[in-house]
Amino acid sequence: MEFTVSKSDFVRELSLSQGVVEKKTTIPILSNVLIEADGERVTLTATDLELGIRCSCPARVKKEGSGTVPARKLLDYIRLLPEGDVNMKFLENHWASITSGRSRTRIAGMSRESFPELPAMPEPTAEIPVSTLAAMIARTSFAISMEESRFTLNGALLLLRPEGLTMVATDGHRLAYVQADPASSGSSEKPFRALIPKKAMNELTKLADDAGEGAKAVVAGDDNHLFFQVGHRLLMTRKLTGNFPDYERVLPKDHPHTATVERNEIRSAIERVAQFADERSRAIRVQFTSGEVRVFSSSVETGESEESVPGQYTGPDLEIGFNAQYLLDFLRVIPQEQVAFELKDQKSAGELRPAGAAAAEQYRYVVMPMRI
Repeated sequence: MEFTVSKSDFVRELSLSQGVVEKKTTIPILSNVLIEADGERVTLTATDLELGIRCSCPARVKKEGSGTVPARKLLDYIRLLPEGDVNMKFLENHWASITSGRSRTRIAGMSRESFPELPAMPEPTAEIPVSTLAAMIARTSFAISMEESRFTLNGALLLLRPEGLTMVATDGHRLAYVQADPASSGSSEKPFRALIPKKAMNELTKLADDAGEGAKAVVAGDDNHLFFQVGHRLLMTRKLTGNFPDYERVLPKDHPHTATVERNEIRSAIERVAQFADERSRAIRVQFTSGEVRVFSSSVETGESEESVPGQYTGPDLEIGFNAQYLLDFLRVIPQEQVAFELKDQKSAGELRPAGAAAAEQYRYVVMPMRI
């Protein structure tokens, strides 16, 4: 195999494979990237057996073929080359010879035969604007559980229905729910439901960042895998198995009391007060009174802090304990200038929503209270 490719194109596609390549593996071939030259393109494939990515760029192919080389070593070297064309040729012993300007390098590779085959993409289920998908991931991924023992919570639930696209994530202490209507998200005539692992969501965000305005993601799935085709790039992931919790039971049905405050003001106040919260629990007290919201924290080791921000609230005085980090995660991802706290009493879950959010999107964030 021999081809010539633009350094900038090659680096861009190689960079996208790095999040998928297995860094510490007992199977050496998984640290490699599969390079295939065919027609007028070169295709790069990486996998860790759970997640796979295939992307391509234009190339002048002198001789078709395929081979594998260490992904990180190849990217690190190609990045250091001067701008211009890079010529790559695979030799009989699976080594790759790289020529660029006055640079000559050979990298030890491995046989293409030992690289795992990735599943073929089935019939598409739906088309979703990439920007919508990325926004929904940003609004839910922080609520995914980090505990490996709770593997059904190590990803987000993706629902495609005629009424639009829904994504839900929870770690048992909080729940993020976002729904976009069909006009802005696309829809599926046949209901489609899958659990997407967090690592796949991170890689989807990278594809979205590089996709350009107006790009669409073609979504498909079979019994075990999910596929997302964005332009000439394909991301495939093994679905998480198991039953996701019944999130509709968790979403509060009624909240008689609502407090509306400026997002930046309450966020800054919580960030400062949280400096004096207990390091393990991150617990702070939030007090809702007529015309203002007050935030307190105290720790025997570090001290105490109190702040108040003006807000619209007409219910009875309420004081509720919350994990400061949980509140900040939500406040850092919403673009709206105001946020609404919807409350029932100090023992019930509180719900946060962006105030004045577009009707096309429904974003709800439920946080369990803490005893302090």
